[in-house]
Amino acid sequence: MKHLLTVVCLFAAVCTTASARQAAPQPQAKPNIIAQVRAAIAKKDFAEGERILGQYRAANGDTPDALEAMSWLGRGALAERALDRADTYARETHRLSVAALDKRELDAEPRVPIALGAAIEVQAHVLAQRGRLSEAVYFLNREIETYGRTSIRTRIQKNINLLTLEGRPAPALRAREHLGAKPAALGDLKGKAVILFFWAHWCPDCKAQAPILEKLQQAYAGKGLVILAPTQRFGYVAGRKSARPEEETRYIEEVRQKFYGAIDMGITISDEDYTAWGVSTTPTLVLVDRRGIVRLYHPGQMTMEELDPKVRLLLESATD
Repeated sequence: MKHLLTVVCLFAAVCTTASARQAAPQPQAKPNIIAQVRAAIAKKDFAEGERILGQYRAANGDTPDALEAMSWLGRGALAERALDRADTYARETHRLSVAALDKRELDAEPRVPIALGAAIEVQAHVLAQRGRLSEAVYFLNREIETYGRTSIRTRIQKNINLLTLEGRPAPALRAREHLGAKPAALGDLKGKAVILFFWAHWCPDCKAQAPILEKLQQAYAGKGLVILAPTQRFGYVAGRKSARPEEETRYIEEVRQKFYGAIDMGITISDEDYTAWGVSTTPTLVLVDRRGIVRLYHPGQMTMEELDPKVRLLLESATD
């Protein structure tokens, strides 16, 4: 009997002693609504995602977690090119997120900024995919005017760049700080093909990109390929330990040597460049041709099979 009671205690996690009085009921943890909705989206079962979210909202209200979960419905629908559904989800997420700001600042917690940023993103891409590109860019610029001093400013700029940057001259890098030898300015690299590799010292996907960049450099450096690697400070070092700027700079150099030491790449440090280039995703890869024109703007990792043919096209491009 005692053994049976011990087993019951271990599974129920409510007993204090074998002979103790019956324990008081424990409150149930709230479900991870974001994970549940994303799981439904992964199965392309949007009706199930709506049902799960509806039950959660009925019990808990429009919490920050609920808003982020709703934003994933919009992102999932956009990925499926279900534009009407994506727009409906995004507009409702946008409305509820703005309503939540009556009671808190946008960056008072992390979920509402994610939800609102995603809602803005989805609405813009719905407009663009419907052939209303100028309206999409106007919408994003208007949102930057509203949220330009918040954490989602860079995400909004990323989406402006996704819609407009390719085919245009590459904006200048304005960094005043660098590691190692001072890199050439983008404007001085006409005649070269350039990979811009925006990275972060904490970013595992960036480290995974390093061997691919090394192979590309080995193959094409003699043909005019240059790699520039802008980064920024984040206010912390390993283990998210708070750090002064000079301490973080030393840590960035340690990470560079450990993970990127085999790559000859000019490293600049600038918050301003991250914002101007819309680097809310790391890594972000940008390809600039010999005439200084952006040919690819890609938030996220790329494989060798994806990058290599695009780099070869850059090297084949004319300088006239």
